[in-house]
Amino acid sequence: MTYCAIDFGTSNSAVALPDAGVLRLAPVERDFTTLPTAVFFNTDENTRAFGRAAIEAYVDGFDGRLMRSMKSILGSALAETTTDLGDGSAIRYTDVIAIFVDHLKRRAEAAAGESIDRAVLGRPVFFVDDDPRADLLAQQQLEAAARSVGLREIHFQYEPIAAAFDYESHLNTEGLVLVADIGGGTSDFSLVRVGPGRMKRIERKDDVLAHHGVHVAGTDFDRRVELATILRELGYQSFDPEGREVPNRVYFDLATWHLINTVYGPKRVSELSLMRHLYPEVRHYDRLMRVIDRRLGHALAAHAEEAKIGVAAGGETVIDLDDVEDDLRLAFDEAQLVTAGRDEMQRIVQAARETVRAAGIATRDVTAIYFTGGSTGLKFLSAALAAAFPDAEPVFGDRLASVATGLGIHAQRLFR
Repeated sequence: MTYCAIDFGTSNSAVALPDAGVLRLAPVERDFTTLPTAVFFNTDENTRAFGRAAIEAYVDGFDGRLMRSMKSILGSALAETTTDLGDGSAIRYTDVIAIFVDHLKRRAEAAAGESIDRAVLGRPVFFVDDDPRADLLAQQQLEAAARSVGLREIHFQYEPIAAAFDYESHLNTEGLVLVADIGGGTSDFSLVRVGPGRMKRIERKDDVLAHHGVHVAGTDFDRRVELATILRELGYQSFDPEGREVPNRVYFDLATWHLINTVYGPKRVSELSLMRHLYPEVRHYDRLMRVIDRRLGHALAAHAEEAKIGVAAGGETVIDLDDVEDDLRLAFDEAQLVTAGRDEMQRIVQAARETVRAAGIATRDVTAIYFTGGSTGLKFLSAALAAAFPDAEPVFGDRLASVATGLGIHAQRLFR
């Protein structure tokens, strides 16, 4: 029985496998070695699709339920509840996670040509901020999901530590690296002593000087973008005739992936149908109700994510909202992204500083910042982190695969 390493991410996932003593990433969707963390339950055809295929099926208009960012619900009260699939049936959120982990395991087994029952799984520094009990529960829920699909021996490793292992594999001198692993759901930091003389150790506890993290990352930037641009065109932060802001809960739920479907319930729709008189611009209300009637919430969230990615490295884009209203288009540029995400950026930079402070290390003694995770592609964010540690060399790993590779290195040390 062989083994694997699973990076179950909020936005993207990957699997690493040993192959004749060499580590490689398994193809998890066609020839791709990374897979968007998405499942589509197609109720038209009674099928399931994963990753890019899931998103494509949803965009193509099949009836069903698209689920993304499932990792973010671990440890919350929502995790053990059920969600409607759109055909009258329901499924527990933890079962959705098990289904996705099973898909990753099956893809790994197809690549390995044999069964797998041992695995290293990545986990963020904190699944849940400032709540140790919920954080422990989140790991237990993920472990239970993994065991339910046939993984019998399971080890966890912090994702930023795994990224440090990947960085270390390319070094020929010792150093002190601050790993910045900023993905879709969490921003995690670890300060680690690395070097060629340390690589063969299985136990690296003494080399890890500090961990810290916050539950703020890529999906939070998406949410801010959607609220600051798209949802304003649907009446967000409008004021009623008496000068009060219109109820905003519907907008916050529309901008949060795992809450979008709650907006479509009969009770919510009934409440919203009575609010037309509150809107100074009726077109905003009409757009809102059109989005709800056509169940376009996930499409709007996808538009926000695409806009963020479109300007991530600088530049501008256009958000096309033809699915809401003909010829409704919004200009969006990096300056708007920076403004929308300023609070999140500051929280992430503060978490990085706190990591180094907790280790009792001077900022100038950090030799490198190793960036990994999809959200390190946000130029303004990585620049802000680099500016906070001016004496450290900024090093960019594979944004979507460094953690999986590092988890695989750890798995080799454990299981070989």
